[in-house]
Amino acid sequence: MIEPRTYTLAVRRLQLNIVEWGDPEAPPLILQHGGRDHARNWDWVANAFAATHRVIAPDMRGHGDSEWSSDGDYEMLDYLDDFAGIVAALDLPPCPMIGHSLGANIVTRFVGLYPDRATRLVNIEGLGDSPEAAARRAAADPIEALRKWITRRADVTARTPRDFPDRAALASRLREADHRLDEATLDHLATHAARANADGSVRPKHDPALGPTSPIDISQATKERLWAAIACPVLLVYGAESWASNPAVDGRAGHFRDVRVELLEGAGHWVHHDRRDAFIALVRAFLA
Repeated sequence: MIEPRTYTLAVRRLQLNIVEWGDPEAPPLILQHGGRDHARNWDWVANAFAATHRVIAPDMRGHGDSEWSSDGDYEMLDYLDDFAGIVAALDLPPCPMIGHSLGANIVTRFVGLYPDRATRLVNIEGLGDSPEAAARRAAADPIEALRKWITRRADVTARTPRDFPDRAALASRLREADHRLDEATLDHLATHAARANADGSVRPKHDPALGPTSPIDISQATKERLWAAIACPVLLVYGAESWASNPAVDGRAGHFRDVRVELLEGAGHWVHHDRRDAFIALVRAFLA
């Protein structure tokens, strides 16, 4: 496996970590990880495309080796603003972009705002709420929702990092999230998800304050306008065994101009791990 190069960018008063593979002069390909994850979860995908692309994977604020937000603030608009700042700082030409979960949501909003910045978009389970969940959210009392959010914010910002006895214990915790992961994948993800303490225990890199986003966000109608504004071809990838709602069934895919939905059997939410070879082959064909 190719060892990447890393560096930091000063974006929105935070130092954000950037991981890269491949020739710096090659056409760029951006990979954005999901929540409580890190850029090195893309290692296998990045290695598959490093021969033809400059593969760029940012660690989001509060994740991986990027700085934590000083006030524990991790809103969708913050992530979106960070991503826009990274693209601008790197002065990238229009290029393909791939995102997973939260990262896919961020990238998809960015491409809707700036359709000329992407040539292809691959979104792995990152459209956010299903129509049913969006309707429940819209029907909730906004004042009560704000009260609950403030109460929960007070709780999460007071959290301290949780230590695990060793890397194997952290890997076991990761297996709870996805039982399909093999031992090599688990060990790799755990290695890059945590820092070693002096006593041999390990501490996850992500900020324990990650969690509740505020109930104030763009409306579902605005999200749909952003989806409709995307000019490049879009590939929506879902796992047949995932909890996520299939946009080909629930109607969300219909808001895109040029879209294809692929459902991979034997995969859950982490499709790019659960069906790695099939996912890479799918993306390779799509980018071609």
